[in-house]
Amino acid sequence: MNPLRIGIIGDFDPNYPLHPATNESIRHCVNHTSIQLEIEWLATELEHDLSRFHGLWCSPGSPYHSLAGALHMITWARVNRIPFLGTCGGSQHAILEFARNVMNIQDAQHSEYDPYASILFVSRLTCSVVGKVLPIELMAGSLAASIYGKSIVEEHYYCNFGLNPEYQSALVSAGMKISGRDDRQEARIFELPDHPFFLATLFVPQARSTEQNPHPIVRSFVSQSLRRAGSVPPITASPRALFPTPSTTS
Repeated sequence: MNPLRIGIIGDFDPNYPLHPATNESIRHCVNHTSIQLEIEWLATELEHDLSRFHGLWCSPGSPYHSLAGALHMITWARVNRIPFLGTCGGSQHAILEFARNVMNIQDAQHSEYDPYASILFVSRLTCSVVGKVLPIELMAGSLAASIYGKSIVEEHYYCNFGLNPEYQSALVSAGMKISGRDDRQEARIFELPDHPFFLATLFVPQARSTEQNPHPIVRSFVSQSLRRAGSVPPITASPRALFPTPSTTS
């Protein structure tokens, strides 16, 4: 059986807690199974053979060494319909990639890289959410709602940046679904309905994952990556724990 290969877009820093936590949250999903797992961090300033991976996760930890490198790998996942998860900074860059390459706003920028850019598609949040656990309302019928199986959840944040509200309507009109919003209706979860699995969260699900309770978003991402790999091996743990139903939108 071929191993499940997950590529993590980002510049690994062992001293940044969310980076080891990202690795561990993936392992939480397969530790009690016979699945062989390979996790590889994909430094943004280097070229990589992305065709080797069954799923790509864009990690927290921006600004990345290479903005262009990070966006290229997100484009690969979107265009080639590879299961994709972006969390915190990864979510912000998924939004930026969509703005540039789907909405054709070539000057769209992230204020973490250039706070004086003319089109700040990703801007500093009105109120910092770093270290906070806050409620999110999920859109009925969305991938996010199907993963959680509920309409309101609470999640942990580490970021200061998000979608500039000025561009929210244009983003939705171009095909990006906002499937989770906070109590002020600001966007917190994004997904592409016409993609097998493309989910981006402003929060960090890996921070709340444990071996006993893998986070449902990470679990669903791993499930879809396994389907991409074309292998669903025998599972010694509860099948429901690894393969939530439903796991895709209709």
